[in-house]
Amino acid sequence: MSITGIARKVFAPRWRELERHYNGAEELQRQVLGRLISRAKDTEYGRYHRFGDMKTYDDFVTNVPLNSYEELKGSIDRMRHGEADVLWPGRVKWYAKSSGTTNDKSKFIPVSKEGLKRLHYKGGSDVVALYLRNNPQSRMFDGKGLILGGSHQPNYNVPGSLVGDLSAILIENINPVVNLVRVPSKETALLSDFEVKRDRIAREAMTKNVTNLSGVPSWMLSVLNRVMELSGKTHLEEVWPNLEVFFHGGVAFTPYREQYQQLITSPKMHYMETYNASEGFFGIQDDPDDKSMLLMLDYDCFYEFIPMSDHTSHLSPLTSHLSPVPLWAVEKDKNYAMVITTSCGLWRYMIGDTIKFTSTNPYKFIISGRTKSFINAFGEELIVDNAEQGLAYACQQTGAQVLEYTAAPVFMDAKAKCRHQWLIEFSVPPQDLQHFAHLLDTRLQELNSDYEAKRYKDITLQHLEIIPARTGLFNDWLKAKGKLGGQHKVPRLSNSREHIDELLEMNNEQ
Repeated sequence: MSITGIARKVFAPRWRELERHYNGAEELQRQVLGRLISRAKDTEYGRYHRFGDMKTYDDFVTNVPLNSYEELKGSIDRMRHGEADVLWPGRVKWYAKSSGTTNDKSKFIPVSKEGLKRLHYKGGSDVVALYLRNNPQSRMFDGKGLILGGSHQPNYNVPGSLVGDLSAILIENINPVVNLVRVPSKETALLSDFEVKRDRIAREAMTKNVTNLSGVPSWMLSVLNRVMELSGKTHLEEVWPNLEVFFHGGVAFTPYREQYQQLITSPKMHYMETYNASEGFFGIQDDPDDKSMLLMLDYDCFYEFIPMSDHTSHLSPLTSHLSPVPLWAVEKDKNYAMVITTSCGLWRYMIGDTIKFTSTNPYKFIISGRTKSFINAFGEELIVDNAEQGLAYACQQTGAQVLEYTAAPVFMDAKAKCRHQWLIEFSVPPQDLQHFAHLLDTRLQELNSDYEAKRYKDITLQHLEIIPARTGLFNDWLKAKGKLGGQHKVPRLSNSREHIDELLEMNNEQ
């Protein structure tokens, strides 16, 4: 029997457990909430919010407020300095660095031992379990998996405590047995210089029997292009003839799908989407013919959902009118902002993503966007506040004045080049547009650590491009849509090119 055949027998019991997602969803979620409350009742947060007296979901709602990162930041910082029993029992040693908020360049998401095991690793294990269930002819464990990761560094001066990309934390703590079936080496995987890392990954992996890929589509494409450069081959299956699946997540795959299909022409290639974030692992595409994902209900994560009709568009949406509902009260085809409670000490935490349920038996969904205007085509998570501050700085330095603007991504071409494209209507244009663009780009890197990482040495994200808009363009566009005046606004940042392409077409007409 092959190694994959043995693995299939190991994962088979999980297939039966997952059937409870069809007929026991509410019970699973109530059990998760009870377990989390019981585990944390003696923490500082648990005592203050009377976890010990809670018996029902209604008790939980009554006693625990909705939280954004700002509300938990002070507690998290104390935890980072080594304090125990604050938001979660014991000392939390690992912190996943994520994109920032209005007030901070970065967020630091706690990753507890329980969260590592029952949120993140459990999700990765289920991805493999579901893939093997759907592909009985798979031989993925007869070769190696190319798994991309970030980097980490010491957290303050606390011994044994690390802060960095979630992927680096996962690699640092992974079972040594897994290292036998993965590339690159741990040393290479954790390098901080991506330019050096990309080259070393490509050189280490290209001589191995790689059967599966795991990572963010934009980063992975950059690595694969380097493999092609070094190998001199035309298609990736010429390098890895047994390649069969790419497990992807982090950013939308749609802009990259065609490029991957051009790079990998093998008919046996599969693509499987996951919804994993610094805060947890939430969804897996369990049916290859259905783009929606199964919401994972028996991890250490309790879900609530805010109907987007209730959600304010302000950067701090903690207002009394927000009314989250539990999973068993959601409806299909409605947009919801997701709220999570996890074993990492995130209590009724608004993650910032919006989802839409395509099914409620089982609970399956698609990611529909973010609660705020943003660009996250390549993992940069640029928000409007970053854009406003960046433009203000560039204007201050040059004397320019911006009347209207919008920005959207230019997706990767065949050479893995991509950038942000800004269409700006100036009331007072800068004397040197390129200098203005440089100031804006530099300031955005200072404000947003994820944007800074993607801009590193122009490897993943190139220098932004600014196109001057003719006078009155944005008003003409709004008028043409019947949205001139009132509360209608120009979309500042968008993850698609729908708006900017319409505007560019009008800009070129006159």
